[in-house]
Amino acid sequence: MTESEFMTLAETTLDAIEAALERAVNTNDLDIECSRAGNVLEIEFADNGSKIIINSQAPMQEMWIAAKSGGFHYKREGLQWINTRDGSELFGALSKMVSAQSGSALILDVDP
Repeated sequence: MTESEFMTLAETTLDAIEAALERAVNTNDLDIECSRAGNVLEIEFADNGSKIIINSQAPMQEMWIAAKSGGFHYKREGLQWINTRDGSELFGALSKMVSAQSGSALILDVDP
C-alpha cells in the first residue's frame, strides 16, 4: 500500500470511529467528547476525565491507540485492522476500551 493509499484509509477509519461514537452518544446516556486534529482523534470521557487517543502512523502504516488499558498498534490485514501483538480487531477492541472507560457496555457500530 502506498503512503497516499494508507492516509486515505486512515482518514476513512478515523471518520468511521468518530461517526460511531456520535451515534453511541445519541443512543446511550454517554458524555463523550471527540476532537480531531489532523491524524489524531481524541476521545474524552467527561464523567472521569480519561481519554483515548487514536492516531495514524504513516511510516509504519499502522493505527495506534492509547487508552487506560495500554497502547496498541493495528496493521491493515485484508479488510480489517489487526492488533500486531494479540490479533484482535481494532473496532471490537475499541468497543471494549470505550466500554471500560465510560463504565457503560457498548458496541461501536462502525462501518469501516
